[in-house]
Amino acid sequence: MQIKSRLLGNSDITISEISLGCMSLPTSIEEARPIIDMALEAGVTYFDTADLYDKGKNEEIVGALLKPHRDRIQLATKVGNRWTEGVDGWAWDPSPQHIENGLKDSLRRLQTDYIDVYQLHGGTIDDPWEEIIETFESLKKQGLIRAYGISSIRPNVFVPFLEKSTAASNMMQFSLLDRRPEEWFDTISNNGASVVTRGSLAKGLLTREWSKRLKKYEGYSVEEVQHLLTQLDQLGDIHALALAFNLQFDTVASTVIGASSKDQLTETLAAYERAQHVDAEQASRIVEQHHYTEHV
Repeated sequence: MQIKSRLLGNSDITISEISLGCMSLPTSIEEARPIIDMALEAGVTYFDTADLYDKGKNEEIVGALLKPHRDRIQLATKVGNRWTEGVDGWAWDPSPQHIENGLKDSLRRLQTDYIDVYQLHGGTIDDPWEEIIETFESLKKQGLIRAYGISSIRPNVFVPFLEKSTAASNMMQFSLLDRRPEEWFDTISNNGASVVTRGSLAKGLLTREWSKRLKKYEGYSVEEVQHLLTQLDQLGDIHALALAFNLQFDTVASTVIGASSKDQLTETLAAYERAQHVDAEQASRIVEQHHYTEHV
């Protein structure tokens, strides 16, 4: 099996079209190692984390395990959520000072001199966008980051950000069960950015485990989702269909898949191989395209 690569937006960065979302990794480096090793062996080159995950511990694990392979992989992390030791929860802080300080901390934890893709981890319409963009551009000129982007599902946030910047990516929740971003793909690509998808397997609903996962499902009508999944299941391979569906769009540079065990990653990699031979259009015809009703 060979994982294909795609160019990320207006950057010169090429990333694997199946990538590893590191948030689900075990908090023990020895338990996380086999998952990272398997991803590397399979040809995954793009690894996504965030300073918020386990309050920096996730970055430390990812950095330690990927350091020997730094010259052949791309690291993506995020900034904007600030926590205080001894205090529950976190606060939103998109200030230039926090972005700059956050990068220094992430570089240290990831044991690297630069970040390939530095992402704003959210955003509101009231944020100081000119200052935010100037900060990212400055970090890029300094060689501390190769490209920058945003992680947002709010059109009234990500559209003006992309229009006013040279951002290369938007990380968005997108799957067969959440097709809302589709109507914005042209806008995103016309502004020089790609989409990196998250939630692509809908917390396991878009796998062969869907009937078990449905019992814990919270979101749209359970009856509606069960009907859709039953129809998709009749096509033969939900997991492969889910990946093929996302990757049929040119705007999508990579589909980020989480894995907390080797078994989960094995299943996704096998599904990716099968996805080369399934008709994603069949799935598209079954599932209605929804639209954002908020933040537009």
